[in-house]
Amino acid sequence: MKKTSQRLIDVSHVIRHGMITYKGLPAPVICDFLNREASKEIYADGTSFQIGRLDMVANTGTYLDAPFHRFEDGRDLSELDLSSLANLDGVVINVGAGVQQITPAHLSGRDVRGKAVLIRTDWSDHWATDQYFEDFPCLTGAAAEYLRDHGAILVGIDSHNIDDTTASTRPVHTILLGADIPIVEHMTRLRDLPDTAFKFFAVPVKVEGMGSFPVRAFGLA
Repeated sequence: MKKTSQRLIDVSHVIRHGMITYKGLPAPVICDFLNREASKEIYADGTSFQIGRLDMVANTGTYLDAPFHRFEDGRDLSELDLSSLANLDGVVINVGAGVQQITPAHLSGRDVRGKAVLIRTDWSDHWATDQYFEDFPCLTGAAAEYLRDHGAILVGIDSHNIDDTTASTRPVHTILLGADIPIVEHMTRLRDLPDTAFKFFAVPVKVEGMGSFPVRAFGLA
């Protein structure tokens, strides 16, 4: 029997010099620490290297929040098990256009237990525009409780924030990270993933003492 080929589907944004992920946070600065011309003075003729330098806050591009992002005693990036970030069974829940408050009604009837649950809103179409930061779709606290109580093991969204930022409370972060459920924000191209029957990966670097960091998020379908 012929084996069906699988696809790798990238669902993360490119990090670029000067881009704004979250208003009020600084844009990344991407530059050379050692450029190729300067390196020619160090190495043999015909040999050159580039060593880059990146200055950014952790919440840049498509990133993952660990429990330490919200809780002082929560697990940081270095303490997360790879089994909680990679090769996860995935499910995409398409809430449809025009939905701003995502409630349990948008999630009911879908099997989320043991799954990476990716909430598709297509808000990422507004990425790199002013609209991206305004009136974006987000989860309610009740939706977060539903995902926690029904066994989700990771939750992602292709929007500006998984929480409503018009208030200073962050119930979704509190509920999910309090239950040791990582969050992935600012995803994109979720329409390219199947609804089910795919594996999901979102692995940050192993940094001690940090609660968030960019990821190369992707599905294998």
